[in-house]
Amino acid sequence: MRNASYDTYQAVARPVIAIANHHPTGALRPAHHHQRAQLFHALAGVISVDTREGAWVAPPGRGVWIPEGVTHAVHLRPGSRACNMWFDPGLCPNRGPGCEVLEIAPLLDALIGAAVDLPAEYDEGGRDGLVMRLLAAEVDRAPTVPLTLPFPRSRALGRLCTAYLAAPRINVTIEAWSTALGLERRAFTRAFRRETGMSFGAWRQQACLLAALPRLAQGDSVTAVALDLGYDAPAAFSTSFKRRLGTTPSAYRAQAQGDPGGTPPA
Repeated sequence: MRNASYDTYQAVARPVIAIANHHPTGALRPAHHHQRAQLFHALAGVISVDTREGAWVAPPGRGVWIPEGVTHAVHLRPGSRACNMWFDPGLCPNRGPGCEVLEIAPLLDALIGAAVDLPAEYDEGGRDGLVMRLLAAEVDRAPTVPLTLPFPRSRALGRLCTAYLAAPRINVTIEAWSTALGLERRAFTRAFRRETGMSFGAWRQQACLLAALPRLAQGDSVTAVALDLGYDAPAAFSTSFKRRLGTTPSAYRAQAQGDPGGTPPA
């Protein structure tokens, strides 16, 4: 189905529901949850999903898996196009209990494209049912992508992280944060890793990467993004970006804007 609301079809007795929507002005849906698991697949633009445990960002070619019952908020940037799929509980048993960013391989992408053109009450015993079962099987085995940012649970550290995400910069130091919390450097680094599962340096770099994705997708230059994030030079930002995503910022920007073969200037 296309340009439809899940609320209209959530009671349909089918194991998988698929809907594609275009969001020309963007969308922000506050915290909510579903009785079914959900896969939010970005076709264009960038999707962000936030929970109490962290943030997950899906650029084009990726999707965010959200288990049933998990309370989450969703932010779609202007111009985003997305496919939503909902799965009955237990239909994808190999997916973990938390949110994940999944790689959308060509076969899975083709199945999603076919699924959104099916009626809500598709024939489970015919070709349509086969498409949906194969779709669920491919989602169940899709590899994950490290586009996650875990949040700490302590309030004081959580406030620092929230403020940082509003204006992330790669040159913010451990000393600045440890001083703000009244902790010695070693005590701070241990507490940070304990609460997030990441070192402060790795978390800071990941936060900057996730902040860069929507800006690049909307066409901002690599140089402007790099400098705004506090990198000394665009080359340092590009190296970090490629190490994490396997592609350059310029190539990612071209793909996000629907020109996968383009190489726009930085």
